[in-house]
Amino acid sequence: MNDPNGLVFYRGRFHAFFQHYPHAPRWGQMHWGHCVSDDLITWDELPIALYPDQPYDNGKNGGCFSGSAIEKDGRLYLFYTSVDESGRQTQSLAFTDDGAVFTKYEGNPIIDDCPLGSNQDFRDPKVFRFGSEYRMVVGAGVRNTGSILLYRSTDLIHWDYIGQLLEDGRFGNVIECPNLFPLEDKWVLMFSSIKAMPYRVIFAVGDFDGTTFTPEIPDGQPDTWPYFTIETGPDFYAPQILDMPDGRKVNIAWMYNWSRREDKGQLQVGAFTFPREMAFDKAGRLTMLPITEAMHLLKKESTFVLYDNGELRIRFGDRTVLARPYAKEPDVLTLEDVGCVELFINGGVENITVYVC
Repeated sequence: MNDPNGLVFYRGRFHAFFQHYPHAPRWGQMHWGHCVSDDLITWDELPIALYPDQPYDNGKNGGCFSGSAIEKDGRLYLFYTSVDESGRQTQSLAFTDDGAVFTKYEGNPIIDDCPLGSNQDFRDPKVFRFGSEYRMVVGAGVRNTGSILLYRSTDLIHWDYIGQLLEDGRFGNVIECPNLFPLEDKWVLMFSSIKAMPYRVIFAVGDFDGTTFTPEIPDGQPDTWPYFTIETGPDFYAPQILDMPDGRKVNIAWMYNWSRREDKGQLQVGAFTFPREMAFDKAGRLTMLPITEAMHLLKKESTFVLYDNGELRIRFGDRTVLARPYAKEPDVLTLEDVGCVELFINGGVENITVYVC
C-alpha cells in the first residue's frame, strides 16, 4: 500500500482509501483499497473499492492512482487519477450511496486533457468546498517544472480550469498529492515534492480567494522563503487532510519511502502514519501532533530514542537508523508501533517518522 486517498467521514464512520497492489508486496497495477474506523485508531479493512477495469484506467503500470472523496446530498464521490495502457493520466469519478458498492461514472474521464499540454504527469485530484462551489487541485509537471493546477465546479461533474495555483521548478519536475484547506483564519497549501531523496512534504500558510493562493511572508522579511517542512523524517509522504465532524483538520500520510527494499518473504510493505491534527501554536507556527483521542499513547521516554553529545538518534536493536544534530536536547514525545516510531518534537513544530518493517 502507499498513498492514502479519499479520507472522509461518511454515514457515521471514517473511511480511508489507499493506493494498493493486492497481489504482492511491491509496486504494481494500482487499485483503491478501503478501510473504515469509528475512532481513527482501530481500522477494519473492507473489500477493494476501485479496480483498474476500464480502458481509461487499466494500464499495467498505471491503474487507479491517488485522489480524494467528498459527500454531496448523501452520495459519496471518489475522484481519482485514471492511467491507461499508454501511461496517459486523466481524472475520473466514482460514487457510492452506501459506502460499500462503488460505481464508475459513465462519462469518465471527467478531465481528459492536461492544460499544460502533456498528460504524462497529471495526477492526484483533491476536491474541497469553497462557498457554494467546489474546487479541485491537481498535481502536474511539464518541462522539468512542477505545478499545481486549479479547477472549479458547481456539480462535481463538470470542471472548468482556472489556472496554475503554483509553478516552480525548485519543487522538482512534478508536484504530487496537493491539498489546500482552511485552518482557523488562514489557508494551508500542502504538497509532496520529488526534488531529491528523501522526498519532502512542503507547507505554506497564506490566503486563498477561490482563484489565487497568496503565501504569507513575515513582516519585515520580504526575502523569506514561505515554503517549509514540518516532517523531517524519511518515511512521510503523500499526506491527505481529513475534515473531522468537529472542524479539526487531521493529516494521514504514507509511511515508507522508495529507497527501501522489501526483505525476502515479506508479506506487506507500507503503512499509514498515525492521524495528526494540524494547528497553529501560540507563536503562530504550524504544528502536527497526534489526534487528541490518542495522546495517551504517547511516551515521554522511549527505548528507540537517545539524545547524547548533541545528537538525537533513533535505534532499532543495535543499529542507528537515523541521527540528527540538536544544539540542546529537544522536547520529544514518541509514538511506537510494530516496526515504526513517530517523534513529535517541541510541540509538533517538527516530526520525524521512521518505518523499519
